[in-house]
Amino acid sequence: MAGGILPVDSTPVSAINIGGKLTLSIIITCIVAASGGLLYGYDLGVSGGVTTMVPFLEKFFPDILRKAASTEVNMYCVYDSQVLTLFTSSLYLAGLVSSLAASKVTAVYGRRNVIIIGGALFLAGGAINGGAENIPMLILGRVLLGLGVGFTNQAAPLYLSETAPPKWRGSFSTGFQFFLGIGVVAAGCINYATSKHTWGWRLSLGLAVVPAIVMTIGSFLITDTPNSLVERGKIQQARIALRKIRGSSVDIEPELEELIKWTEVAKSVKQEPFKTIFKREYRPHLVMAFAIPFFQQLTGINIVAFYSPNLFQSIGLGHDGALISSIILGSVSLTSNLISAGIVDRFGRRFLFITGGIMMLVNLIAVAIVLAVVSGVDGSKDISKGNAILVLVLLCLYTAGFGWSWGPLTWLIPMMTLFIIFFLPETKGIPLESMYTIWGKHWFWYRFVKGEEGQEIIHE
Repeated sequence: MAGGILPVDSTPVSAINIGGKLTLSIIITCIVAASGGLLYGYDLGVSGGVTTMVPFLEKFFPDILRKAASTEVNMYCVYDSQVLTLFTSSLYLAGLVSSLAASKVTAVYGRRNVIIIGGALFLAGGAINGGAENIPMLILGRVLLGLGVGFTNQAAPLYLSETAPPKWRGSFSTGFQFFLGIGVVAAGCINYATSKHTWGWRLSLGLAVVPAIVMTIGSFLITDTPNSLVERGKIQQARIALRKIRGSSVDIEPELEELIKWTEVAKSVKQEPFKTIFKREYRPHLVMAFAIPFFQQLTGINIVAFYSPNLFQSIGLGHDGALISSIILGSVSLTSNLISAGIVDRFGRRFLFITGGIMMLVNLIAVAIVLAVVSGVDGSKDISKGNAILVLVLLCLYTAGFGWSWGPLTWLIPMMTLFIIFFLPETKGIPLESMYTIWGKHWFWYRFVKGEEGQEIIHE
């Protein structure tokens, strides 16, 4: 098990007084930061419902309606359209591009400023999508939304982790995923309410500007994180920000000194950061930074979240039934996020990763078996309403597993679950500045990690 770490001044990290009080300031700032998840969730949930609306398909994708009206319908191929796929996937492609630059921009300009940039991009993208008259306008709007996703997904979770007290960091870090869940449910409800109108798809897509305005304006009213301010040499501003979020009754100087010390250590590294991270002692950080988000994307949750209305309509639940089923699915995800936020700091991240991963694996296999048996491999057989509801229940259980594990905690399923069991150390209650030492006490990673000058990492 864990040993201990002795810093230069021989004061154990655990003895440093880092305020654990939840102040009104920290709650407000974290709500503003986590609202980036609300925008992402809304854009994630709204497109699937919009692509089932007849007026939207008549205007942009009439071939899909003709295909659906065909006498011989393959349920797996009704929505087989490369242009429609481009409409949905362009958000992710743009997010991929912006995420490559988001890390550098976040470090140089601060977490808060990057959240503002993301909010402005969301605002422009939502406005263009709501007023779209042709497919290029749709794609442009989605690209701008994707750029906003890349920036906010980098800055907002980092803001939450750096602002929250170590005792509450797990719960606050799940806030981004929680707001994402709210966004998905809100999008489903709005899609259901607007689907009866010919202009409903415009309202659904255009309403993304409302949370974008709230997040952008709210970001101007909060301070940047102390970590970011220290990194940029604004020590006095960092002191003010730290006192504001920790409370006036807490001595923030030890935490500020810890931030300054680790910032100086980071700046003392002469190599380029991308070269440094490939050094042997940073091997565990590199592996986890790539492996966990990579495997999260392969769990299939994006397909379920994005195309659930299309899936439910294809298996015979009807247009209204498909939208209601999507709302149910989103509500299950939101509830599981709340469960995760309530128990993550009690049971730890590894426990939730493992149980959620097993639950996802079992139910995803069950969905595949049910669809293969009742609809046939070619998807030409009719599915009874009972079997369609069974698919909904299994997907709800799958989504619940994701919602309390891989969703909020990352921020294959069988392989990655085993990977978590053996290679991911527990970080519950550990300050971000002391995270380096946890790797030095891990049964496998300790051989790669060396203590900094003046420190001793004890492995037992």
